[in-house]
Amino acid sequence: MQDKYGQEPGLFGTFVDRLEENLIAIMLGIMVTLSFVNVVMRYVFNSSIIWSLEVVATLFAWLVIFGISYGVKKTTHLGVDALTNVLPDRPRRIAAILAAGICVIYALLLMKGAWDYWAPFAGLDVTSGRWFPTGFVETRSRAFMETDQIPFPEMLLGFLPDLINDGDAYSKLPDVVPYVMLPVGCALILLRFVQAFIRVLAGRQDTMIVSHEAEEDIEALSGTHPER
Repeated sequence: MQDKYGQEPGLFGTFVDRLEENLIAIMLGIMVTLSFVNVVMRYVFNSSIIWSLEVVATLFAWLVIFGISYGVKKTTHLGVDALTNVLPDRPRRIAAILAAGICVIYALLLMKGAWDYWAPFAGLDVTSGRWFPTGFVETRSRAFMETDQIPFPEMLLGFLPDLINDGDAYSKLPDVVPYVMLPVGCALILLRFVQAFIRVLAGRQDTMIVSHEAEEDIEALSGTHPER
């Protein structure tokens, strides 16, 4: 099945698509389930899952960051194209290349900021350089810091105390876990912008935002498209 640019995703591409879509569905499912169960427990049994709100908030943040990269991949981000649509083909292509290049630079800045924020929680060094990384600088570890209410899953993450916290046990989930989506998500955003930039350079993509094709598809389905 071809995508909107006529490219075959291939077996690996299809696998990655399904993986990303399933991860998004799983996060949404957990959020809805926890919220529903907590409401029932609160109003029916006068009780609650004390850590559910923090988990839902964390998953919502994960969903936003992860969804940004998926939106770049599928070219579904909204934007204003009133100016570029009236440009001739060559200036429009130059504008698309410029926009894609700026997006890559922005993603690089995001990646540096995400790493520098998350690294202390993992007991790692932050990067040097104001805008782009020029090396690593030792920083004070924040690996001891924990979430407020989320229990520590010993069976799944029992290796973390010895790995990043000098063997000191955790009573709650350490902050390194919920914040790990920052470098992972920003790395995905950077990857997707680089891929989009390559497609724009190769002429396989002409915009970084959702085009008017969706409007035309809706009009076609409703029978109002002038060409149908």
